[in-house]
Amino acid sequence: MIKGEINSIKNLFLLKNYTTPMKRILSLLTLLLFITACDDGDLTVDVIDFSEAPALKCPVKDVIYKVKGSEMLFIEIPSTYFTENETLPDEPIEVALSTTVKVTYRKYDDTVTQLNICPTVPDGTPNVVEEWKASSGIIQIKATAIKTTDTTTGATKITGYIYNITFKNITFEKPAGPQGYETFPFGNYSTTISPLAFGFDDQADKSTCDDRIFNFSGSEALILDVGTNYPTLFASTVTTTPRTALIDSTNKLTYKLFTNTVNNTYFCATTPPATPTLSQEWNAENGVEAVSGIIEVTTTTFGSDYQHTVHLRNVILRKGNSTFTLGNDYLYGSFITP
Repeated sequence: MIKGEINSIKNLFLLKNYTTPMKRILSLLTLLLFITACDDGDLTVDVIDFSEAPALKCPVKDVIYKVKGSEMLFIEIPSTYFTENETLPDEPIEVALSTTVKVTYRKYDDTVTQLNICPTVPDGTPNVVEEWKASSGIIQIKATAIKTTDTTTGATKITGYIYNITFKNITFEKPAGPQGYETFPFGNYSTTISPLAFGFDDQADKSTCDDRIFNFSGSEALILDVGTNYPTLFASTVTTTPRTALIDSTNKLTYKLFTNTVNNTYFCATTPPATPTLSQEWNAENGVEAVSGIIEVTTTTFGSDYQHTVHLRNVILRKGNSTFTLGNDYLYGSFITP
């Protein structure tokens, strides 16, 4: 018993002396791992933030970029993804990164400008000291129309689009290794467009081949087609109160913009001519009783003939997801019938 107790004491002494240096080694290894985990390879930038920088597009190539001091963040993406059409709230445009769609961050050794990205041959200075290329991810684009409103009539015009750009699940390959973001807001990129001219006067014309009513202005055509309702809406009797109808599947209003001058002959041709070609088409939304999409016709005498004057009230025109309004009272025009 005494011998066994002596051996137990010796083993405890050896274990104590053995574990002490082991603890020290383990502590050193833990410290080294902590230091290594904190080492980022001497990256000059760990967090990139361009929230205050405006997004601009190169005039000669499809690059949208942001500049902040000596830093630049840019997207190489075809301009076809920035369509003149609003996106629905839960249906943004999504573009995966690829060989033709790229996102890059650069750090330079001095202040950088658009001359370092936009020209066919960019400036050689300042020099790039660090570059992160995105290896995977999604570019999410939400488009909203920019509109102006006539304070008197309530009519609106689309003058451009705002594209809110966000990177989803994007991974940048940094010199020290990959860095990922579940959501990375790039910001807003804006475009301007020429609003539709709507250069129509107050003179409309009845079609020579059917019952459509036209108002032409150069390459623009505003077409009112009430189908079988024509005899009622444009009856040859003087009105005491305006005749009204709602825009619907029978009573249609369409705006068309062509590449060149258009007239009644174009629309009455059995086979539509090859030119001019259609550039844009906007269709009126169905009306709501006493609210919107109302066609209003007043008929008076004009010598031995009758003059029909058409007003459009609160009409909304749509192309894709984009809309604009003609206001609370838009004079479509007048035409004369025997």
